[in-house]
Amino acid sequence: MTSPLQLRLLRDAAAILTVGCFMFPLFWWGLTSIKPVSAIFDYGRINWFDFTPTLGNYRVTLLGEGPAFFSSNQAIVSSVLVALGSTLLVLLAALPAAYALSLVANRSSRPVFLWVLFQRIMPPIAVLVPLVFIYHQMGLRDTHAGVIFAHTAANLPFAILLLKSFLDDVPREVGEAAAIDGATRCQTFFRIYAPLVRGGIAATAVLCFIFSWTEFLMALFLTNTIRLLPVQLSLVVTQTWGFTSALSTASILPGFIFILLVQRHLVRGLTMGLAKG
Repeated sequence: MTSPLQLRLLRDAAAILTVGCFMFPLFWWGLTSIKPVSAIFDYGRINWFDFTPTLGNYRVTLLGEGPAFFSSNQAIVSSVLVALGSTLLVLLAALPAAYALSLVANRSSRPVFLWVLFQRIMPPIAVLVPLVFIYHQMGLRDTHAGVIFAHTAANLPFAILLLKSFLDDVPREVGEAAAIDGATRCQTFFRIYAPLVRGGIAATAVLCFIFSWTEFLMALFLTNTIRLLPVQLSLVVTQTWGFTSALSTASILPGFIFILLVQRHLVRGLTMGLAKG
C-alpha cells in the first residue's frame, strides 16, 4: 500500500516533470539566443554549452546594430504603446459596465449579459474584414490608435465578465450600508468596491496586457508600415534562428516583469474570481 509520503513524492515529481516539459522550450529558446551562428548550426551533435556566449543577436534585433530588416526596437515601442493604451481603455470602460451588471444581477439584465458573452466567443476573424474597410474609410488603418481601439473592443467583453465575477464576491450589505450613510453610486464604487477588488483589477489588467501584447491577426491586417512584435517575429523567423530566438526571448520579458510586479494581486484576484459560494 502506498504511504502518504510516497504519494506526496509522486505528486511533486509529476508537478516538476510537467513544469519542466513546459519550461524546457523556453530555456532552449533563451539558450539559442546567446549562441553564435556556428553553435546554432552545429550539425551532427546537439551543442548545449560548448560555445562562447554572445549578445550579438540582441544587439542586432533590439539595438539595430545590423541590417535594418532585423531591427525590432520600433516594433517593441509600438507594441508597448498599443498594449498599455488598450489595457487602460479596457479598464476605463469595463469597470463601470461590470459594476452596473453586478448591481442589477436579475432576470432583466440577462440579455445584456448574454450579449457581452456572445461578443467574447465571437472569433475576431468574423469582424476583421469589415473592420479593415471601416478603418480605411475613417483613416484609422495603419495607426497606433486604430490597433488600440481594435484590441480594446476584443478584450472588453472578457474584462467585463471577469471584473463582474470579482464584484459579485463583494457582499451586497457593504454597498447598502454605504447608501444608508448617504454615499452615491460613484462614491461607493471608488471608496468601497474598487479597494476590495483591486486584486481582480490587477489580474484583469495583466491578462488584457498579455492578450494585446501577443495578438497577431488584427496587428497583421490593420497595419502596414507599423509593425508590432508578433508581426515582426513572423517576418524574422524565416531568416535566422539566432535573431528569432533573441527577439522572442526579449518579447517575453515585459509580460513576465508585469506579472512579477503584480504577482500578489494577480493570484489573489484569480482566487477571488474562482471562489464561488
